Amino acid sequence: MHFFRRPRFPIALLAALLLVASPPRPGSSPGTKKGVTLLPNGWRIAPAGRHLAVGDLPLAMVESVDGRYLVVTNNGYAKPTLTLVDLEHFTVAQKVPLEDAWLGLAWNPAGDRLYSSGGNGNKVLELEFREGKLATSRSFPLPSSSGPKDRPSEGHPPDRSPFVGGLSVSPDGKRLYAVNVLGQSLASVDLATGKALQSIELEAEPYTCVVAPDGRALYVSLWGGAKVLVFDASTLVRTGEITVGEHPNAVAVSGDGGRLFVACANTNAVWAVDLSAGRATEQISTALFPGLPPGSTPNGLALSPDGRRLLVANADNNAVAVVDVTEPGKSRALGFLPTGWYPTAVGYSRDGKTIRILSGKGLVSQANPRGPQPGIPAGEPGQYIGALLTGSLSVLSAPDAAALSRYTKKVYELTPRFETTPPKAARRTAHSSVPIPLRPGERSPIRHVFYVLRENRTYDQILGDLSEGNGDASLCLFGEDVTPNAHALAREFVLLDNFYVNSEVSYNGHEFSDGAYASDVAQKLWPMNYADRGGAYLSGEGGPMRNPYGNLVAPAPGYIWDACRRAGVSFRDYGEFIHEREGSGEKTGVAEARPPAGKVYEAGVPGLEGRFAPKYPGFDVTIPDSRRFEAWLEEFRQFERDGGLPSLSIVYLPSDHTAGAKLGFRTPRSMIADNDLALGRLVETISKSRFWKESAIFVLEDDAQNGPDHVDAHRSVALAVSPYTRGRGVDSTLYTTCGMLRTIELVLGLSPMSQCDAAAAPMRSVFRSAPDATPFTARAARVPLDETNGVAAWGGAESARMNLAEADRAPDLELNEIVWRSVRGADCPMPPPVRAAFVRPAASAGDDD
Repeated sequence: MHFFRRPRFPIALLAALLLVASPPRPGSSPGTKKGVTLLPNGWRIAPAGRHLAVGDLPLAMVESVDGRYLVVTNNGYAKPTLTLVDLEHFTVAQKVPLEDAWLGLAWNPAGDRLYSSGGNGNKVLELEFREGKLATSRSFPLPSSSGPKDRPSEGHPPDRSPFVGGLSVSPDGKRLYAVNVLGQSLASVDLATGKALQSIELEAEPYTCVVAPDGRALYVSLWGGAKVLVFDASTLVRTGEITVGEHPNAVAVSGDGGRLFVACANTNAVWAVDLSAGRATEQISTALFPGLPPGSTPNGLALSPDGRRLLVANADNNAVAVVDVTEPGKSRALGFLPTGWYPTAVGYSRDGKTIRILSGKGLVSQANPRGPQPGIPAGEPGQYIGALLTGSLSVLSAPDAAALSRYTKKVYELTPRFETTPPKAARRTAHSSVPIPLRPGERSPIRHVFYVLRENRTYDQILGDLSEGNGDASLCLFGEDVTPNAHALAREFVLLDNFYVNSEVSYNGHEFSDGAYASDVAQKLWPMNYADRGGAYLSGEGGPMRNPYGNLVAPAPGYIWDACRRAGVSFRDYGEFIHEREGSGEKTGVAEARPPAGKVYEAGVPGLEGRFAPKYPGFDVTIPDSRRFEAWLEEFRQFERDGGLPSLSIVYLPSDHTAGAKLGFRTPRSMIADNDLALGRLVETISKSRFWKESAIFVLEDDAQNGPDHVDAHRSVALAVSPYTRGRGVDSTLYTTCGMLRTIELVLGLSPMSQCDAAAAPMRSVFRSAPDATPFTARAARVPLDETNGVAAWGGAESARMNLAEADRAPDLELNEIVWRSVRGADCPMPPPVRAAFVRPAASAGDDD
């Protein structure tokens, strides 16, 4: 018996598969041309309908009872707001600032009270709605959560701080239900008194809840548990659970109460549940092609008023799927609607004639000439990359068959090509002369890959002084005098001046760098976390109640080391996703030449167990990268003697993060010089070893948030070093984090981990067939490596208050200013960088859109 059925694709939709776009031509830069926007990740958008800017990372919307207004909750890095949209005039009628909010939004039946999640405030807000205006009325505090009593004690449990998410109001308007995402609980509130009635613990993180049309049952999507939990709505007694796919988030219940639709973001599907049977009976694929790896990220649902159509917002496909769900068990994908970047919610108007789409990351380019720089208060719009997620509302008429066919064709024209054929590891072809295989399964002459990750720098900040590339020397803080090895490697091998990270910050940066994907959890929690409004920093932490590859944030297939395990490819990790075991080592609070005695390191995710260097530290700015190099070198010399060098070595060199002006720590230029020297010595060591002729070294930053760039906020430093690198010159092909990972996968014979790397352009133009085994000679540091911040260092007091124990926990804007003045002088104003939100205002002449 088949419990899951994938939708049948109409002939018109199958024909559209032939229209998949070609990758950007060499020299293409992010920008907009002829109505099509090329994003820094290599994807294109051309959203349908009319558009209105509504706020920072909109996550949910609800229509007023009279159909005249729409309320949108904006939950990004900037302070949360509720945006009231006048639908008749398609204008913003009101913006209501809130202290805390995240996702939850619901009307009472009469439509004169609106309820909004209080996020980190552990409450629900009530707002009156009269004469087209919202006004805060009262708030309902929710019980604090102490956590499930049966939670295992091993591992590293997630942050249990309160963080209220999805809401639902009973059909009679008497009760409100709210989930506490990180507190892992569910509560009900008496709306007459404002008092909490019940609160129960859950075994994993919930996302949202919905009450059945008859008000008798309550359904909760368990974001961290791959389940839907069923409760008696009056007592909150648990009456059942339904297994669904990973990361169930948005839910929609049919008008007759017979079916529940559940978007599962870590899959490419919506799970349809027969509520009378209490089980999922259909898995509705919403991916653009059959057989794709995860990466569509369905995260928003809407049923048409007649219940015949289901809209699904596919966040990472920049599209909304339109599905015929008329007949249970026989759903059909009818086509797709093009959206802006990262659609988070979708809805029908009450009459079913209009479709509304929220795009979380926006539609058009935004320059950022005001920041970050001294003299402008932190947190104002348009400065920090985290505040540039200017989302929008798109409105279009519900399409007929002909219009949907045109929209579908457009979606496929915008979509990059996917390389998804699985390699045949057991029967790979003979050696090819092409170092980067043209087809999955071909054998590369490169047998050893060294993947080096660093922290947070833009292209202009490091290589902007290289006249050969597209740089702005006025924004170059750490030029050749501080980073002679980065400059030499770029000159002697290849200068990549059009490389972009897929991430905004380290929270999703390490996810993209290691897994070629940032899950809906990472994308929706990091802005709140970085704004200090809750949302745990989960990346790289292990613990119970998680998928087999790590924590709540982890992608469904895991990370590149998990891909290696599946394919039988050897690997070893040096510092990435590694942390100090709690309670080990002596805490000194100042910079150290070596780790204090007694420090013990452990894997942060299951896939690295037994495959990491036990003496190699993770993120710890007190430890110089020169010390990390020595720990790596000790093992590498052993591999030279005894053999057994892994096919993949992942090496983390994080000192270029810096510690600002914190007293006793090395100065920013000293830390970056140390990082540069460690990189140079690592490359020299490999290039003078017996492994060099079969090696390639790939270097990138996990994100680019801590510096200015005149092209785009995502443009960053990347290096490709190998005897097969083409040698001396500039390659301006648009490459990305996921493209670098796809290159590594092709060399090692690995399948794509997600749609992001499956669609990314491999770095083939960087390489040549004939190798040149000339070794690299590391350059000596030109600045003191032990230069420390003194008592009088500008920004010292501010740096002392910063959390430097974890990547990116220091306030970005302050740290940027401190680093600038540390290098250029306390009285030197920083030139205003141009930082696009996600794309820059104009495309270059070479843009192929």
